[in-house]
Amino acid sequence: MVRPSLEVADIFRRHGPAYRRRHRLGRQTLRVMRALETCRTAALGGHAEACDHCEFRRISYNSCRNRHCPKCQSLARAAWLEQRKAELLPVEYFHVVFTLPEEAAALAFQNQPVVYNLLFRAAAQTLFDIAGAPQHLGAEIGFFALLHTWGQTLLYHPHLHCVVPGGGLAPEGDRWIGCPPGFFLPVRVLSRRFRRLFLEGLEKAFRKGRLKLFGELEPLREPAAFARYLAPLADQEWVVYAKPPFGGPQQVLEYLGRYTHRVAIANSRLLSLEDGQVRFRWKDYRHAQRPKTMTLTEEEFIRRFLLHTLPPGFQRIRHYGLLANLHRAQALPLCRRLLGAPAAPLLPDPPRDFRALLLALTGQPWNRCPQCGAGLLVRLQLLPPRRYRAPAFEDSS
Repeated sequence: MVRPSLEVADIFRRHGPAYRRRHRLGRQTLRVMRALETCRTAALGGHAEACDHCEFRRISYNSCRNRHCPKCQSLARAAWLEQRKAELLPVEYFHVVFTLPEEAAALAFQNQPVVYNLLFRAAAQTLFDIAGAPQHLGAEIGFFALLHTWGQTLLYHPHLHCVVPGGGLAPEGDRWIGCPPGFFLPVRVLSRRFRRLFLEGLEKAFRKGRLKLFGELEPLREPAAFARYLAPLADQEWVVYAKPPFGGPQQVLEYLGRYTHRVAIANSRLLSLEDGQVRFRWKDYRHAQRPKTMTLTEEEFIRRFLLHTLPPGFQRIRHYGLLANLHRAQALPLCRRLLGAPAAPLLPDPPRDFRALLLALTGQPWNRCPQCGAGLLVRLQLLPPRRYRAPAFEDSS
């Protein structure tokens, strides 16, 4: 794979130290910045290696393996996709997106673990309630959900993507109930149930003192002010979008490969970094996904990127219902039998070691020489980590 001419890490290496001097940042944000700046550099150590067949030599530095790093998600994504292959059912799959309105997003930014968890719970309960209602589908469904907090221009935009098989098990568990072709559940009904569940959860969190309100939101610490703030949200229509169904299970996997382990922006979208200005591509979804170019100062680009730093240990991909870890080993074979589909192939657990994983995915040894293609790379020397001194780096990636 050809390395992009500009990477997010380059922007952080050049301008991250100055950004830290100008701003007071939290511990998690500082960890993310350091990970990006040191990824695949001498600061993390590495090793020297040589081909046993030709004259090729190189130094390979270690990866940061931080989930916010655009360069460190490929193997994690590949392993996750391998695990999902055996779970695909021969039915239509639907894509449902739950989006928080601007006022709720402001509360989410200051209370990320609490509000993000509430977003997951409210969206999941909405899907279960409406799909389980006899007047709609009347079935027990399964799905997975993943949190995104960004839009194409990197502004804060928390929303939840849900991928749902088109149907579910009857309450008795003796038959599969499928959705009508091309239709999952009524969007307006989903939107209003989601709105009610989310606002009820938000009010409950406020009463229990679990919300931290500061800055412009500090006046909302008063119960009356908080109630007035939420009142308009109960009357407006919330955006719940059900996209057209996927063409088939293979398209589901292609979609998952793009979405599951993404960070705020891919290196491939970056165009230039000149005179402290970052230029990148984006799609304007309000105008038929028209490709456009945006230019931000390095300060504003770093600020927007860091808006999407997740809380430590937060699980941003979750499985529910028939696809939940507790149920899918029994539920999926039953679904396949009721659908008259062949049993899913038994897939081995993905190897934990990246070398074995690369071999399993590509069929090629991880240490195949990139120059001659015949020899194998042999480690010559371990290189200990060097003291981190930003922004000068010797980069091997």
